[in-house]
Amino acid sequence: MSQTFPVQKTEAEWLRELGPERYRIVRQKGTEYPGTGEYDKHFEAGKYLCAGCGTPLFSSAGKFDAHCGWPSFDQEVQDGIVAEKRDLTHGMIRTEILCSQCGGHLGHVFDDGPTETGLRYCVNSLSLTFEPESDSAHVASQK
Repeated sequence: MSQTFPVQKTEAEWLRELGPERYRIVRQKGTEYPGTGEYDKHFEAGKYLCAGCGTPLFSSAGKFDAHCGWPSFDQEVQDGIVAEKRDLTHGMIRTEILCSQCGGHLGHVFDDGPTETGLRYCVNSLSLTFEPESDSAHVASQK
């Protein structure tokens, strides 16, 4: 049974909007090579959004360097904003993570995270865009 998501587009629309490489990751469940993603070593304050639909998914406050080659987070910004699906591909048993709004493939979640959540959301950079924290919000949070 296939899951449906609020944001629906044709595959042609997704390809046109995302471009070939981002489409391969987000819509065809591809994976970036480790260490090649824009956000792997990125630690600026702000929010990480779904590249497919712009839904806020993760915060820089939950980002950490897992030394795995992909951006890693210990929690989603809101419970349920990241959907989970059992993944039995490549001879492994994993939990795939998807944007709950458009179904875009993000990566996988593992239970080996170093923080109190115990989770490591391992995400492809091409599945994300980044919205920096505004200077005024950053100043306010420093007080």
